[in-house]
Amino acid sequence: MWTLFVLCILGLDVCLTNGEDNSTQMYYFNLTVEDSAIANVSEKLTTFVSSTNLKVDQLKMTTICQSVSTGTECSCRSDFIWSDRVCQESSEKCCGDKNCTFTKKPAPMCVSKETVAVSGSITLNGQEHYKCLEEKYSEEFQQCNNKILREMKTVYSTLAGFDMLTITKYRVGSIIVDFEMTFAYQVKQQQLIEKSKNLSSTLSASVSLETTGVVHLCMLPKSPVCYYHKPSLTCTAQEDLKSLPVWQLTTEGEIFRIFSGTESEVTRTTMETSVTLKNISKLWEGEYKCIYHQQSDLISITHKASAVMDISLLPKIYMTIAPTFPHCTKGSESLKIRVRCETESDNEKYNVTWEGQHIIACPFKLSDDVYAADVTVSCNQSLNRPQLTCTFKNRCKEERKASAFIDVIYENDPFCKADGDWEDTKAGFTAVLKCTNATGQRERKCNTTLGPTLDPTWEPEVSMCVKQAVNRVLQKANIVNIGLGSLDENAAVVFSLLESVTNDSETINTVADMNASVQVLYSLSQRINGINNDSTADGFLNSSSNMLEKSLNESWTAKANKGNNSLAETYLDSIENLIQKTNLTRAPKKKNIEVAASNCSQGSKCLSTVFNNSVELVSSDPVSVKTAGFKELGNYLPNKDTTFEPNSLIVSVTTERNQSDSVKVTINFSLIKPRPHNVKLKCVSWDNITSSWSSEGCEWQLASSESVCICTHLSSFAILMSKYPVKIRGLEELTLVGLSVSVVSLLLTLAIELIVWNAIVKTSTLYIRHTAHVNICLCLLIADCCFLASFKLSAANREMWCWIFVFLKHFCYLSMFFWMLCLSSMLLHQAIFLFHNMSKKKYLKFSLVLGYVCPLLIAVITFLSYNNGAEGSYYSSESCWLCYAGLMKGSIHTFVMPVGAIVFFNMFSMAVVIIKLLDHPKNREKWDENEKKAAITVMRSVILLTPIFGVTWIFGFAVMLLDLTSGTIVTIVHWTFSLLNSFQGLFILLTTCLADKLTRDALLKHLKRNAPASTTDSVTTLDSTWRN
Repeated sequence: MWTLFVLCILGLDVCLTNGEDNSTQMYYFNLTVEDSAIANVSEKLTTFVSSTNLKVDQLKMTTICQSVSTGTECSCRSDFIWSDRVCQESSEKCCGDKNCTFTKKPAPMCVSKETVAVSGSITLNGQEHYKCLEEKYSEEFQQCNNKILREMKTVYSTLAGFDMLTITKYRVGSIIVDFEMTFAYQVKQQQLIEKSKNLSSTLSASVSLETTGVVHLCMLPKSPVCYYHKPSLTCTAQEDLKSLPVWQLTTEGEIFRIFSGTESEVTRTTMETSVTLKNISKLWEGEYKCIYHQQSDLISITHKASAVMDISLLPKIYMTIAPTFPHCTKGSESLKIRVRCETESDNEKYNVTWEGQHIIACPFKLSDDVYAADVTVSCNQSLNRPQLTCTFKNRCKEERKASAFIDVIYENDPFCKADGDWEDTKAGFTAVLKCTNATGQRERKCNTTLGPTLDPTWEPEVSMCVKQAVNRVLQKANIVNIGLGSLDENAAVVFSLLESVTNDSETINTVADMNASVQVLYSLSQRINGINNDSTADGFLNSSSNMLEKSLNESWTAKANKGNNSLAETYLDSIENLIQKTNLTRAPKKKNIEVAASNCSQGSKCLSTVFNNSVELVSSDPVSVKTAGFKELGNYLPNKDTTFEPNSLIVSVTTERNQSDSVKVTINFSLIKPRPHNVKLKCVSWDNITSSWSSEGCEWQLASSESVCICTHLSSFAILMSKYPVKIRGLEELTLVGLSVSVVSLLLTLAIELIVWNAIVKTSTLYIRHTAHVNICLCLLIADCCFLASFKLSAANREMWCWIFVFLKHFCYLSMFFWMLCLSSMLLHQAIFLFHNMSKKKYLKFSLVLGYVCPLLIAVITFLSYNNGAEGSYYSSESCWLCYAGLMKGSIHTFVMPVGAIVFFNMFSMAVVIIKLLDHPKNREKWDENEKKAAITVMRSVILLTPIFGVTWIFGFAVMLLDLTSGTIVTIVHWTFSLLNSFQGLFILLTTCLADKLTRDALLKHLKRNAPASTTDSVTTLDSTWRN
């Protein structure tokens, strides 16, 4: 027996209120008949209506069903298909015209391929129909409901093919009426719109309709779609709907709009649209809808068609061996290991096969996603390397394989012993472990032995584990432009997720996590065309700023990946591209990134400031300039010049067209650390070709404008500072030679003073002079020896010896000048007070206090004032001398200021004495001639000594104030100072000893006295002796 579902369409000869259109009504019935009677059913039923008011227009058979053991098996007749509801609700996805078995009775009926189903809502204004919200069985509800239903049927039943109309419910929001209706075949859309306008006018309401069947969706090939196919979905309308369609995909509970992208191509017209998938994956599996939308004042009509794509997938296979390196011990013939092939969870039913070489495999299934095999491996080393392959086949007989070699540790093979969760590993191989609660893997290499007696050693672990939250963002970034969803909306979602992830530094505190985060930025910079939304721009800048936190330093500086570019390079390149594509309507300032935008007219200046770094750009063309400042990034970019280090933020300057012709960029950097004296700065830009800093096209404005750079191109700019002061070639050698000569000269000077002391020190003036000379020489000798000793200090004790030598040099040089002060003050005293003679004892006490106590106090107070002699504050470890940090800054000024005052006093004293000597007072004859000679000698000494010390240190003041980076003149000054200063001992020997007649005569007399007597003299003396 067969059950037949029959459809008949009756034309009801009933005039509507407008007296023009007739209503239609659909009737459905089923017949249970013998198989032999099916052919005559339609003919017999055509004449069963005899009423003059009713006319049977069409009578068609839709569905044929028969009872089977599992339920009711049904099939659709030609031109009929299963409805969308049956397709979506049936457990076996009963769609199209396929044969289906239903367990529930009655079985559903097929509908015409031209059937139009309409679901809609009417929003009623006013309070007239509020009684429709009463209880369903109340009289008020019935009256209200019947009135609205009658009005709706009166309008829509006049459309050809009208089947039924049902009000499903009433909702609050004004009063909203939800309803459903069907038409047996196509409805003219203009007529549907007109009828809806009539209903809207009658009920004073807005009408919203959603249809299925007006447009038709065809998918080729039909499901299941094979993995390597390129399926196409085409949606057609029977008439011009005068609107462009929209494609949607519902997959795993999410709804995406479909656009043209790297994996999809969308074409659209008002009557036909299609989607072609160029590369399919699990992402493209689900329900597809094409949607046309028509809108007028109070009428909204949406036309939909849908199809379900079931993809026969191929998996990504993760193959693991346990143990990874099976160990054959002495006497073992074979080993048993377990090999697992795991896949990501999907609904595909795979046929898995195993094959191998030199092994015996026993496969089995552990779970839906895990397939395994117990493998027996021989310990015979003469056999080839064992290999195992697992092959996955899908419903389309397409296959994907995964293979792995089994690396056996044979009896005499070297290996690294197990360490923690790292198992025994064969020498020369890398052990791999899957990350726990993260994506990726950990690797650790076992180094080969360097000799027969050495065991293999483990290298440090390299972790490429990416946290799940970070990996999800990366996966979304990689599919942002495949066509699933709007590119701009997808980018906004990814930036929002990245911002959320990077807000917690702990989430990206590893190299792998930072690398994944940078790859998100890089992926988006290559895929998106622009950022035109402020919230998206904020998400981009916030996440980028979060990644530059100081606490993440190790995530940047550790080994990142095996590629050519460092993380920082990729980050900078990505950020520059994204900033160039961002429409900045305001100047966002973040913690570690600040961006400024400005527009320049032709030939004018563009001014912008980021993190107190000012940028001025002059271009021959009108441009839109974007400037960005980055904190911390300079510490992470590779620097091939190890003698320089970053001393500014990185400032990036780009234009909308990235033009570089006729551009002048002036940047006034805010230096991170003050530039030390004589230290060179270098203006650089990042060169993407060489992956290094380049000074080409950039010029530093020297010490006069030490933070200013002028460049003639666009790039990312920074200032590098030398780690060492500028050195003048040969100057150090000259100093060493000069100091060595000075030390020998000072020793000779002291020896001469000791020899001639008794012979020439006859007066108080001479006593004072030579006492001062001896102490000056002694102090200078100790200071020069300290300088020589501090040139080559060992690294082990450098810090201790350095500050000791600095203290001694500070004290001795000051003492030398203070003894000069004693000498000049004595001369000034005698020139002014002619008849007042100073006793030797008083002078000695005065000189000892002034010459040693005062310098000692200055040296000690300086030491204590500058952090108890701390390096960098009190002294410089590079020069082993006092620090100079700028004008009136640094410990060097505790030396310079007293010396300057003494040199000035010496000059003043010398001028007074000269004036006095030129004057001829009446009582001058009373002055003792010896005293006059002594005074003149002292004055000559002062005149000779003062230029030596004074002029030298005037050059020293110039050396301190002038910067070696300023040019050739400064180099000449340094040479002059070093020449005069290092040979001071020689100058003292020449001027105070050899050039002084008294000292020279006394020395010659002493030398003659100690010389051997001649032969004549000896004989004469002997004869005289005998005669006596």
